[in-house]
Amino acid sequence: MPDYPPYEPPPERRPEAQPPWGPPPPAFGGYGMPAAPYGLDPVTGLPLSDKSKATAGLLQLLLPLVGLAGVGRLYSGSMAIGLCQLLGVIVSYVLICVFVGAFAAPCFLVWSIVDGIVILASAAPRDGLGRVMR
Repeated sequence: MPDYPPYEPPPERRPEAQPPWGPPPPAFGGYGMPAAPYGLDPVTGLPLSDKSKATAGLLQLLLPLVGLAGVGRLYSGSMAIGLCQLLGVIVSYVLICVFVGAFAAPCFLVWSIVDGIVILASAAPRDGLGRVMR
């Protein structure tokens, strides 16, 4: 069996030999994290959206009454749903001359009104970036 040298403990570190530690990184707004100019959500700790829940819900709820659907979703940043509702209503208005739009337009308008109620009744609706709306 080979002879090994006796065990020697590692040399002690002196405090002045350690690298200097800086301040802790900020919670938001630094090191690649998104800024939170509107504050943080108290439940999740994520930054709040710059969009308002009430504005998005009322735009989504009231504008279908004058013939425009999906504007609340476009305001909140949900482009796919907003464009689907808006273009669906516009195409339905064009197709009213062949009577197909007479059945499709009310469907898009009701979808938009129900979507507005869901936005207003939701506890934490999210914008297009996934942040909780104020």
